[in-house]
Amino acid sequence: MSKLQEMYAEMGIERQIYEYGESVLNRLVPRFREIDEIAEYNQMKVIKAMQESKVSEACLLGTTGYGYNDLGRDTLEEVYAKVFHTEDALVRPQITCGTHALALALMSNLRPGDELLSPVGKPYDTLEEVIGIRPSRGSLAEYGITYSQVDLLPDGGFDYENIRKSINGRTRLVTIQRSKGYQTRPTLSVKRIGELIAFIKTIKPDVICMVDNCYGEFVEEIEPSDVGADMIVGSLIKNPGGGLAPIGGYIAGKKECVENAAFRLTSPGLGKEVGASLGVLKDFYQGLFLAPTVTAAALKGAVFAANLYEPFGFGVVPNSEESRHDIIQAITFGTPEGVIAFCQGIQAAASVDSHVTPEPWDMPGYDAQVIMAAGAFVSGSSIELSADGPIKPPYAVYFQGGLTWQHAKFGILKTVQAMKNAGLIDINSLKL
Repeated sequence: MSKLQEMYAEMGIERQIYEYGESVLNRLVPRFREIDEIAEYNQMKVIKAMQESKVSEACLLGTTGYGYNDLGRDTLEEVYAKVFHTEDALVRPQITCGTHALALALMSNLRPGDELLSPVGKPYDTLEEVIGIRPSRGSLAEYGITYSQVDLLPDGGFDYENIRKSINGRTRLVTIQRSKGYQTRPTLSVKRIGELIAFIKTIKPDVICMVDNCYGEFVEEIEPSDVGADMIVGSLIKNPGGGLAPIGGYIAGKKECVENAAFRLTSPGLGKEVGASLGVLKDFYQGLFLAPTVTAAALKGAVFAANLYEPFGFGVVPNSEESRHDIIQAITFGTPEGVIAFCQGIQAAASVDSHVTPEPWDMPGYDAQVIMAAGAFVSGSSIELSADGPIKPPYAVYFQGGLTWQHAKFGILKTVQAMKNAGLIDINSLKL
C-alpha cells in the first residue's frame, strides 16, 4: 500500500473505494488535460485585463464611509469589464449574494407595465419570490411587472415557436439561466445562449437579454457577454471570487444597464460614485486571479463524480462524457436517503465543520426542506467543496466546488463511502 493510499485509509476511505476511484481517474487524463488548457487561456485573459487596467498595490487598499474616489474599486470594475468584454461592470461587497445581484439587475432595468420573459423554463427557486411567481413582499409583480415563461422542449431544446409568440410590445427583458438550478436539465453552453439571443434580437432588437452566469464563469473560453448578452450577473462566492472573496456580486454589460443597477443599489444621483470597499479589495483581486484554476479544480471534481456514480445506475447530468458548461454535477438518487447520505459525505470531507452532520431544514426562499453540506472558509461559498438539494422528487443532489482538485477528489470518494455505509450502493456489483 502506498503512502497516499495509507493516508486515504486513515481518512476513512476503504481500499476498494480508493481503487475504484483510481481506475476511473486513469480514463480521465485526456478530459483533465482539456480542462487545464481552458484554465490556462482564462488565466492569461485575467492577467491581461489586470495589466491593461494598471492594477497597482494602491488598488489593494480600501476605503470607508462614502467611498468617494475609491481607486481599487473603480479599477476592479474596469478589470471585470475587460475580462467579460463589456462596456461597464458593477462589482461590490454591498451585493450580498447571487439572488441579490439578479434581483438588482431586474429591478433596476424593468419598470411598471414591462414584462419579463424566461425562455428557458422555471428560474432558480429563490428568484420565484423576486419575480412574484410565489407572492412575496417587494416582488416585481407588486410593482406591476408581469412575467411570462416558455419551457424547454422535452429534449432540452428551445421552443422557438412559443418564444416568438411570447415576445410582445411589453417584453422589456429576457432572463436566461445558464446553469440548471434545482433541475436536471442540461446546462446551457455559451454557444447555445448566443443562438437564443440572436433569435430573440431578430424579433425585438431593443429587448435586454440578461444571463444568470452563476457557476459558469471560466468554464469555457468565452462568456455569454461575448455572444450578445446585454448583462451577465453572478456571485463572488462562486467562480469569480476564487474562494477568497468573502461576499459580493457583479453585474457586467451595457453601460446603461450597469448604471441603472448602480443607481438602484445606492441611490438616484449617486450610483457608482459611492460604496466603500471596506478592506475586501485584495481578496476580490486575488480571488479573480485564482478563479480560472479554482474553477478548473471544481470542474475536474464534477467530471470525476459523474464517472464514479454513473456505473451505479444513478442519473447524472451532465453524463460521464458530455461537455461541461458549469461546475455543477446533478445526481438523481430517487430517495431522500441518497441525497442526505451524499451531503453528509461531503460534510465529512470538509476542512471546516467536518465534525457536524447536515440535516434537511426549512431554508428561506425555498418551497421544500433543503439539505446543504458546506464546510467552507467563506460561509455558503459554493465554489468551495459543497453539495445541496431539496428534499422533494426526484431527490437529486447538486454537487459543486473544490478549491483544489485533491479536495474535490477526496470529497467525492467520501460520498461513495457514506453511500456504501448506508447500504445505498453495492460496490461489489461493479466490474473493477
